[in-house]
Amino acid sequence: MTVLRMYSEFREKFPYVTEKVDLEHIEYWGVLDDEQCYCWFESLAKTINLDMAKGEDPNTYTDIFEFLRSAYLKENDSVKKCIDVSFTENLFWEISAEKAEPFWLKFPDLLKGLYVAFHNRTPVA
Repeated sequence: MTVLRMYSEFREKFPYVTEKVDLEHIEYWGVLDDEQCYCWFESLAKTINLDMAKGEDPNTYTDIFEFLRSAYLKENDSVKKCIDVSFTENLFWEISAEKAEPFWLKFPDLLKGLYVAFHNRTPVA
């Protein structure tokens, strides 16, 4: 699978979140383009962060976290790098430990490991 294919599958599986991510992505990047699909996963992280800050239900994202965990396990290095760098490194950015904790509890252990490897801490510490 390529990053573009993962992006396309995500859009098909999660239309309720895709719309919000698209708006966030266009606000920051100015355009929605398949060639920017790698950066789109950064916009996904930012969208989830905004929901975290609002105290939204983390269960909304359980299937998305599982989709990304599964893709990381099954796919090539470019997909893994996208999930690690574009998504995971940006998730929980500037979110208080209190707001992050419910989402961190739903976050798969594999992705937690990527987060901690980059940040050298959990977002709830």
